[in-house]
Amino acid sequence: MQLAILLYDRFTALDAIGPYDTLSRVPGVETVFVAERTGPHRNDLGSLGLVAEATLDEVTAPDILVVPGGPGQLAHMTDGPLQEWIRAVDAHTTWTTSVCTGSLILAAAGLLKGRRATSHWLALDQLPGFGAEPTGERVVFDGKYVTAAGVSSGIDMGLTLAGRIAGDTVAQTIQLGIEYDPQPPYDAGSPEKAPAEVTAKLRQGSRDVLMGEA
Repeated sequence: MQLAILLYDRFTALDAIGPYDTLSRVPGVETVFVAERTGPHRNDLGSLGLVAEATLDEVTAPDILVVPGGPGQLAHMTDGPLQEWIRAVDAHTTWTTSVCTGSLILAAAGLLKGRRATSHWLALDQLPGFGAEPTGERVVFDGKYVTAAGVSSGIDMGLTLAGRIAGDTVAQTIQLGIEYDPQPPYDAGSPEKAPAEVTAKLRQGSRDVLMGEA
């Protein structure tokens, strides 16, 4: 079973690494990082690079596709090689997935029309423009399409999908192996829980960056 994780410049690192560190541990899964060009692709902070070892035309029928988000997604919201490739491989995937604003890339490709989907909370209002039904749930399944909310939810998506693919025991073993037992020091992980001034500050200062406009 081939797991293809898409890379592009200015992706968010955990969007890709969360699903990688969970789904790549499913027995029988072979992982490939794929991009328009081979070589390193820098994350949204520019301080970390992941290496794509395969180009789009070298990965034609992955079983699982993971599309991460990040401010670089804006460059891939219109028709081009990446959108064409996503539509082409989606015809063969068993699961087409995204994390954070990666769902906007899937939506722009026309794959989420009429489907329930999620994204980063700052980007949820973008989904209806592509015919998708936004939901604030952390992980959303609609047919073979699986979307995860912001950044860290990619770990939850990976574990949930691992359970669907290989069973609960395998998924629980992966969870224990990576010691995924969240106990955050603050209860500020959603706009409903975070202090109002924190939410307002992040909304004002980060939305343009998240959406690739700064």
